[in-house]
Amino acid sequence: MEKSHYTSKFDHFHPVELSSEVPSSDVEVAWTEEEETAVRRKIDYHVVPVVTLLYLLCFIDRANIGNARVVGMGKDLRLVGYKFNWALTVFYIIYIFVEVPSNIVLKRIGARLWIPFLVFGFGAISIGTAFVKNFDSLMVVRAFLGLVEGGTMPGISFFLSTFYKREELLFRIGMFVSGSSMAGAFGGLLATGLSKIPQWGVGSATLHTWQNIFFFEGLLTMVVALFAPLFMPDRPETCKFLTDRERMIAAERLVREHKANPHENVKAKHVKMAIFNIQNTICALGFICVNVSVQSISLFMPTILKDMGYSPIQSQLHSVPPYITACAVSILIAWISDRTRRRGIYLAGFAMLAVVGFVILRNSNNLHAKYMAVFFVAIGAFPGGPGYLSWALNSKIFFPCPRRWSGEDANDYRFRWSGSTFCNECVCCIGRHVGCSSCDVGTIRSTLSPSIANHDRRWTYVDKDKPKYSTGHTINLSAQITCAGLAILGIFYCLYENKARSSGKRDHRTRGLTEAEIVDLGYKDPTFRYIS
Repeated sequence: MEKSHYTSKFDHFHPVELSSEVPSSDVEVAWTEEEETAVRRKIDYHVVPVVTLLYLLCFIDRANIGNARVVGMGKDLRLVGYKFNWALTVFYIIYIFVEVPSNIVLKRIGARLWIPFLVFGFGAISIGTAFVKNFDSLMVVRAFLGLVEGGTMPGISFFLSTFYKREELLFRIGMFVSGSSMAGAFGGLLATGLSKIPQWGVGSATLHTWQNIFFFEGLLTMVVALFAPLFMPDRPETCKFLTDRERMIAAERLVREHKANPHENVKAKHVKMAIFNIQNTICALGFICVNVSVQSISLFMPTILKDMGYSPIQSQLHSVPPYITACAVSILIAWISDRTRRRGIYLAGFAMLAVVGFVILRNSNNLHAKYMAVFFVAIGAFPGGPGYLSWALNSKIFFPCPRRWSGEDANDYRFRWSGSTFCNECVCCIGRHVGCSSCDVGTIRSTLSPSIANHDRRWTYVDKDKPKYSTGHTINLSAQITCAGLAILGIFYCLYENKARSSGKRDHRTRGLTEAEIVDLGYKDPTFRYIS
């Protein structure tokens, strides 16, 4: 049976508290492809479902305000004029400022505790939303929701990046980000059922219709968050569902692709490297454009469907099929993209499908054509989120940390972990990547239009534009065209850089550097190749 041999060479690092058993020379670690596949599948079965469920609940609690609006929330809280849009906007204003700090805290505390803590927090705040009585209190709870929810997506993305190789990452990120489209489907179904619960409660604390949506969905979120730490590992080295040898393989298999100094604290150079990576900038801008449409769909689809002529209940139920289809397509494209090791071509192609959808929504008067366009928009937009995020991570934004293995020979697979769990550049980059996207909401942009000089056009989807919502659809149309253009630009940049490195035009970067300094080059290392 053919074996793959991987050797760790990090003698210039000196992990603390190593046992006297660790040899001074490198230890060759070997395993078969079948063993690695078995390890990866175990990680898939134990890690991906948990984070997918957590993100699904996260997105439900974020977007359920759209479902609540069409079953009486707008009327009860007197959300006239632009008040509903302000309630959406304040969430993202807070959201964008906590993403990088949250990832830094995650690095210190560990994902197993920090991510469930955030999920528990936004579940509790969702319950609190059920008891708001006016616009002012709604603004407060939405701001707090942004505070605890801002670190969830970048935290989970970073968490997954510490378990998977580059060609494996998109499919797993696609699985968890598909929670957003599944949330749209389940959110519509849940909202329909929960809004039918008869009024209940004691005294002035009675709940009905839209309040039940927030209360029960928040309660479910809190229960799941309490049990999540029992199923989540912090890193490959601590996976209880793996044997000692499997834990060794899970960690060591990443070293052949990436390197990092595990003892560095977050420094200015890590932030600088994340910001000035050209490919990461392209992906961040693309992610902004994707989120313009994804967040717009998630927040306003029930309203758009209602204004197309459906009843409140029908609009909830008609939102389910587009989300389910988008979820299935997102997962399929993520799998194909990983198998073919291509990113940009799929991002550009599906962005153009979304363009067709928004053109129809903006110009057609036919109900059936417009509902078909909703499918095009959802299918075209949702694959872009995991696509751009994983493309940025593939650009050597993250570096799994080196390990030192103890034992007398390669058959002794006991190991000692020492140092920081996560790479600092990855912490900064993912927070920056997701944070930049949130600056523009489908994120703030889905609630605000660019013509802020005209107060009446400050928001994209406003009552005076219904039923066509020309302003909102035009902004989303432009965003998807830009998304396609950025994907094509990213393809050409990756091909250009790979060709330059293969011809030796970047070899000067390593001249006169020590091994440790070469490791610190990150994505600038001439031996690194981009995935296009």
